[in-house]
Amino acid sequence: MIPDFQSIMLPLLVLLSDEKEHRFKDMIEALAIKFKLTEAEKREMLASGLQEIFRNRVAWASSYLKKAGLISSPKRALFTITEEGLRVVKSNPDKINIAFLKKYASFLEFQKKNHTESEEENQITSVNNSTPEENLEAAYKSIRSALAAELLEKVLSLSPHFFEKLVIDLLVAMGYGGSLTDAGKAVGKSGDEGIDGIIKEDRLGLDIIYIQAKRWKPGTVVGRPEIQKFVGALAGQGAKKGIFITTSQFSKDAVDYNPKNETKIVLIDGEKLSQLMIDYNIGCSVERTFELKKIDNDYFGEE
Repeated sequence: MIPDFQSIMLPLLVLLSDEKEHRFKDMIEALAIKFKLTEAEKREMLASGLQEIFRNRVAWASSYLKKAGLISSPKRALFTITEEGLRVVKSNPDKINIAFLKKYASFLEFQKKNHTESEEENQITSVNNSTPEENLEAAYKSIRSALAAELLEKVLSLSPHFFEKLVIDLLVAMGYGGSLTDAGKAVGKSGDEGIDGIIKEDRLGLDIIYIQAKRWKPGTVVGRPEIQKFVGALAGQGAKKGIFITTSQFSKDAVDYNPKNETKIVLIDGEKLSQLMIDYNIGCSVERTFELKKIDNDYFGEE
């Protein structure tokens, strides 16, 4: 199990108590061994996919210890313990956490100057042991999940014709269909049994993708027979690629179904549909943008 960043603080300080300079990547490896992490746990990523969770937590543990004056960083990605840090280790504390670090004026001053973190947010961090990035990503996921549910509810309240338009807008935004005009002529115009439309795979129309779209209420399940029927319709057209879109969900048998011929079917259920709408700004718009920045060490590097 990956430890929270506050649980890493004391083992990290003990690791540096040999008074040597330690490279950050070596600290990560040593602490991973200390906490008996598996290779999978060491590779587990934050929701953003930009950094390993354990690396992120070690970074924040070291940052907070540095702000309290218990460790220092004489060079880039190098850390060593301070005299105060040694004194703390020798006192054999049960744990080191944010509450412990608040006894140091430098840490309190750091929190006071940190205008991006309110008192309430400081308390949340202290309680749930999440790093600021993890708190931010959890909040983002919560907002996104609520938006996805609202989008799907909105789609279900509108007409089948609007759903066809939504499918067109989404597929074109994803790079299919060439233009809205071309896609609009194809989707919803096929009339062939089991096929609701056709769309170009690319702007040049080198291949065609057939579409089945079902605007069904949540709780309704699209089963394997529906998928098999769609595959049969594709075979009748000599087609090998299809997208089955529904506002509901697919049964396990439908998801596991794998045609024995060369036909490739992509299944998009209501949850996936709403997430794609968010990704490609279909039915939603950007309200605010936050940029997360970090130190550019190359800029400060010496020749």
